[in-house]
Amino acid sequence: MARNSAHDNPLAPVTIAVGQEDLLLDRAVQQVVAAARAADADTDVRDLTSDQLQPGTLDELTSPSLFAERKVVVVRNAQDLSAETIKDVKAYLGAPAEEITLVLLHAGAAKGKGLLDAARKVGAREVACPKMTKPADRLAFVRSEFRALGRSATPEACQALVDSIGSDLRELASAVTQLVADVEGTIDEAVVGRYYTGRAEASSFTVADRAVEGRAAEALEALRWSLSTGVAPVLITSALAQGVRAIGKLSSARGGRPADLARELGMPPWKIDRVRQQMRGWTPDGVAVALRAVAEADAGVKGGGDDPEYALEKAVVTIARAARSAGRAVG
Repeated sequence: MARNSAHDNPLAPVTIAVGQEDLLLDRAVQQVVAAARAADADTDVRDLTSDQLQPGTLDELTSPSLFAERKVVVVRNAQDLSAETIKDVKAYLGAPAEEITLVLLHAGAAKGKGLLDAARKVGAREVACPKMTKPADRLAFVRSEFRALGRSATPEACQALVDSIGSDLRELASAVTQLVADVEGTIDEAVVGRYYTGRAEASSFTVADRAVEGRAAEALEALRWSLSTGVAPVLITSALAQGVRAIGKLSSARGGRPADLARELGMPPWKIDRVRQQMRGWTPDGVAVALRAVAEADAGVKGGGDDPEYALEKAVVTIARAARSAGRAVG
């Protein structure tokens, strides 16, 4: 989980979020934005990628305003900034503007280390967002998520959730939120088992497997059966997300034995073999299309749409088509 430096004021002039765990990086940004908007509801937020921050852009964004408005400027992948832009940022660090919070997201590796060192030298607030590669870290994360939501879960329940969901922190956080929303009292292993193992788990992952294999008709049949037997839609979107992300991860990974890839990607070796079979012919564009479809379905089943079942069907068909575009036959 994110660890904050001693002087932990989200409205500090400069915050650096250091690491490669996307969920924690996003939360670091959200914390600053929330604090800024609590102080001024009209806070202007500028969220930029490294290529969008060109030489001179930071000066424009941080120049005094006639209305003295509060502003948050977020720079993602700050380690990839050009040399000229890094000079601008370093100059700004020496004399940050009032009512402006600069948030730099940095991977923490050697690339761009000079910028990181400069921010630390001026006393920037730092939020550590390390990639969680160890099961013990993910277990601690789940426990902290329950505590943050004011709920108690047994150690066995936390372990069962990690065992069922795997290494994806977003999916772990989503599972914790779902359990807290649906279950009263202490969450134990039996509760986790009802939600994430057995028939519900098998059926939701069957939907995902058939979809990423391009077998639309079978995926839709499995989807309708799952919903009719009471499987929560959020479990199905979670399974779809895991299926598509697994293909994306493995397609960009270096070749190697399943055991080696399993350690690198945080998947069990048996899953490496299965995903290898499912990913044949998938393209990066196809993965991107499928991920967008999953995101839209996730929003739809969490209140963003009128018909969760339609949102899921649309996602399944879109994912299957993405697989078909790679040369598969859709049923």
